[in-house]
Amino acid sequence: MKTMSIKPENVCSREMILDIDDDNRIVSAKVIGGCMGNLQGICKLIEGLKADEVVKRLQGIKCRGSRTGETSCPDQLAKGLANL
Repeated sequence: MKTMSIKPENVCSREMILDIDDDNRIVSAKVIGGCMGNLQGICKLIEGLKADEVVKRLQGIKCRGSRTGETSCPDQLAKGLANL
């Protein structure tokens, strides 16, 4: 198992910490900063999924609250996982 830290850009969250097993499946996820209720929900929903499935589901989601309006915390999570 490996632990991955993602530093999102242009969003409210500051760090995303994921434990990923040898099969690239998300074992646990935690987000520091951001809209905690929503992000805790997303973390619970992605647990047990393979990283590529999470990327496919979350990439491209936009948030008007982001600095650019062109990304979101879920999108930043997908971008970080795409680099696996």
